[in-house]
Amino acid sequence: MFNTIAVEGAQFGDEGKGKITDYLAKKADIVVRFQGGNNAGHTVYHDGVKHALRALPSGIFTPKVINVIADGVVLNPQELIAEIDDNFPKGTKLTNLLISSRAHLILPYQIERDKMYEDMLKDKKIGTTKNGIGPTYSDKARRISLRVGDLLDKDYLKERLHNLAFFSNKELEANGYKTIDEEEVYENLLKYAEVLKPYISDTALYLNEKIIEGKKVIFEGAQGSLLDLDHGTYPYVTSSSPTSLSIPLNAGIAPNKISKVLAIMKAYMTRVGEGPMPSEVNNDFANIIREKAHEYGTVTHRPRRVGYLDLPILRYTCLLSGVSDIALTLFDVLREIEDLKVVVAYSYNGIETKNIPSNPKEYAQYKPIYKEFKTIPYYDTKKIKSFDDFPNEAKEYLNFIQKELGAPISIISLGPNPEDTLLLKELI
Repeated sequence: MFNTIAVEGAQFGDEGKGKITDYLAKKADIVVRFQGGNNAGHTVYHDGVKHALRALPSGIFTPKVINVIADGVVLNPQELIAEIDDNFPKGTKLTNLLISSRAHLILPYQIERDKMYEDMLKDKKIGTTKNGIGPTYSDKARRISLRVGDLLDKDYLKERLHNLAFFSNKELEANGYKTIDEEEVYENLLKYAEVLKPYISDTALYLNEKIIEGKKVIFEGAQGSLLDLDHGTYPYVTSSSPTSLSIPLNAGIAPNKISKVLAIMKAYMTRVGEGPMPSEVNNDFANIIREKAHEYGTVTHRPRRVGYLDLPILRYTCLLSGVSDIALTLFDVLREIEDLKVVVAYSYNGIETKNIPSNPKEYAQYKPIYKEFKTIPYYDTKKIKSFDDFPNEAKEYLNFIQKELGAPISIISLGPNPEDTLLLKELI
């Protein structure tokens, strides 16, 4: 049996994956980011200091842990270098970072086209972060994007860049946007190559070797399951798959090398950007949650939409990914909040359903059916050392979730710091 665990968000992102990954990393050997780009926002507290990570894996502050940016990630080299400088003393050469030579590069061409596409959609916009993520994955499929390994060959790099620049500038010019100087981009890439060269390697080979050796490996997804390109609320999704389903492809390992799947979920629901969210409310519950939990995007700073915990969504994501365990985050935020509910099903055209349709327009018309819960009284989170220490009202809420989802709650997060974490079951 391999000692690996997939950490994935079970909702719309922002579930606290960074904190849980950082917490588990203390007992791990390797942490792997397997998809997405710097549109991710993982908040990690290290030695009391708040860090906002975008591309770096969330185990980066544990020196003994090797952090891998895997094949399926799209990487902005300029932003990664800036992220390292922002989180470590300037000029730090990380000794615990590896970057896949097969990861694709985000360049100014994709960023500018991302902005252009959103502008052109007008009121039909997707709500992207405009960081070039989607166009880079698109260029990957068109076979015109550059990969990290290309930085190691100046001539091949120039050849590949010319193709990307040619097609991108034609498109920008045709739509009235300023073209991007190819030579300037090339010169900058040579500078980035000097900084990143020590980190570049065949990470798929490395991961397979270490997993077979019995090393403890955490696979960290960005975004949430309902933003999955294939299984989320398309087209209001990200451009990759943040679920455990995609780990074999994006990390270059066999499916049977994933031992456990840990679903990270908030004790309520939030969403940033466009797309259906049946449990969304604009009432006192939402306003109190937003301010108590500071529900604003890590990268975008946009106010997050807030709703009640949605069990149909969680059943769906747990089923798809074969979830073995649950980590419930921000549970402390529910203390003393009145009007506490959970969505147990939907009503559509007078018919009750627990399914999620593929059509987002139809899904937006689904009306939630609730189960109400008693207000959870105030309790001192520092005194919670076991499940039995919670008030009965809290235990009723937690037990209901476990029963409905068919998986144990193995971790409960009661605050932003690592010590504000209740581990109910050893996972790695």
